[in-house]
Amino acid sequence: MPATAAALVCLVLAVQDGDSLQVRCEDTPPRGAPVTVRIHAIDAPEYGQAYGRRARQALRKLVDRQTVALHCVDRDPYGRRVCQVFKPAGAGEPPQDVGLALVESGLAWWYRAFSAAQSPGDRARYEAAEAAARHARLGLWREGERAVPPWRWRHAQPRDAASAPRAASE
Repeated sequence: MPATAAALVCLVLAVQDGDSLQVRCEDTPPRGAPVTVRIHAIDAPEYGQAYGRRARQALRKLVDRQTVALHCVDRDPYGRRVCQVFKPAGAGEPPQDVGLALVESGLAWWYRAFSAAQSPGDRARYEAAEAAARHARLGLWREGERAVPPWRWRHAQPRDAASAPRAASE
């Protein structure tokens, strides 16, 4: 967990997709207003992609309606806060890095384009997690080299199709 950033403690109100949340943080003005958060350093499949719904379900299982700690590093072009998200420590366990958990399970890519804002230790953990998930063919890595990163997929889609829910079930 970054030592330099002050953590915001927030309640997860909704999971929007595999890498975005809506939260309420009491210490964020306006007090208690919903805030949209993009999970830092990962990119999960979109709804129109294989594993998009599974990534959202996995994120829901991890954090929906739970309290999380946010270590925000930026704002994206859409005004969302970009944050590393942590589940609080459990009995005898350290806090869980939610983005890393998604990469470990093969339900998100490590988004290398934004790795410069990660600590060297986090970069190493995310890189190793993605390599291990690929090797074990977990989640989207079952697709092998056919797995299309979301940033490439979005670029190839018409603007409205990239955000539309997938009609077929996975």
